[in-house]
Amino acid sequence: MGDATQASPLQDERVKKISPFRKALIRPELGGIVGTIAVFTFFLLFAFDSGMFSSQGIMNWSVVSAQFMVIAVGACLLMIAGEFDLSVGSMIGFAGMLVAIFGVTMGWPMWAAILVTFAICVTIGALNGWIVVRTGLPSFIVTLAFLFILRGLTIFLPQTIERKTIIGGIRDAAEGDWLGALFGGKILGGLFRWLADAGLIGVFDRGARAGEPVVDGIPMLMVWALVLVVFGHVLLTRTKFGNWIFASGGDPEAARNAGVPVAKVKILMFMFTAFCATVFAICQVMEFGSAGADRGLLKEFEAIIAVVIGGALLTGGYGSVIGAALGALIFGVVQQGLFFANVESSLFRVFLGVILLGAVILNTNIRRIITGER
Repeated sequence: MGDATQASPLQDERVKKISPFRKALIRPELGGIVGTIAVFTFFLLFAFDSGMFSSQGIMNWSVVSAQFMVIAVGACLLMIAGEFDLSVGSMIGFAGMLVAIFGVTMGWPMWAAILVTFAICVTIGALNGWIVVRTGLPSFIVTLAFLFILRGLTIFLPQTIERKTIIGGIRDAAEGDWLGALFGGKILGGLFRWLADAGLIGVFDRGARAGEPVVDGIPMLMVWALVLVVFGHVLLTRTKFGNWIFASGGDPEAARNAGVPVAKVKILMFMFTAFCATVFAICQVMEFGSAGADRGLLKEFEAIIAVVIGGALLTGGYGSVIGAALGALIFGVVQQGLFFANVESSLFRVFLGVILLGAVILNTNIRRIITGER
């Protein structure tokens, strides 16, 4: 009888109802939502008449946000699984250079160049993960090593083969290629033409493109960003594997004891991060028509910052793909918005650092208030 009485407080604690407001406060997306509202409020006040919110202005910051979003999804899932990948930026440059070498220098069909590039980069991601789980070394150290290895190869390969560090001609080589169109084309061109004819979006007044809509379609980069965000969110919140990701980052030892294949989960997340970086790289080279050895610099840190702004913990086991997407949106809006607001562009990273610090402090303090942590 006494035992039952003692157990009841614990029982009550486990079944205690949490109000919707409290649930909202402990969501990882909270920092990203607050940051997004703050950023849009700022630019609506100071850059509303600058063209930032015209159809062309919206497309500008949406494309930049999509770039961050693609790599933030992979970084988010990996961080929730308790690991980092500092080689993302170098992987972007390396993947773009492989596509150029295979598709332009070696003359392969672009679809073959893209598929082989994906295979190589995802294999390197698997190698990163395998080394981490087999040696027990911090992923920070392992991927830092690959940051230098991949960046060195990105410079060495074109210099050795082409005697230069920039290889052009990618757009011409991809002309008419079915797989290349999935990374370098646009969709819904007819819809934007109709919107222009209806006077809902602007058209060019002069030049060779006079009369054409200023926005002529949705770039495939934005499509990839949306697909990856939806995929990552569903995987994380609606599948057993998503529970494994949280468990692997929260308490790996307890997860192993519960039957979670922690090593497999971590390796697959490294592979997915490499996949996202390769998607970014191929979209980028298709847009620019060239690959450069300096592409992707600092992207690994930008991806991690977007994820942290979105509410993920550096210690793993907590985070949200939607939050990471909002962090990426903040990146894009701030980067382009400062130009429209006539603010010195060099202040972008200052602004970003303030947002990052504010989001982290907000998330940490609210979680402490709600959970009673000290």
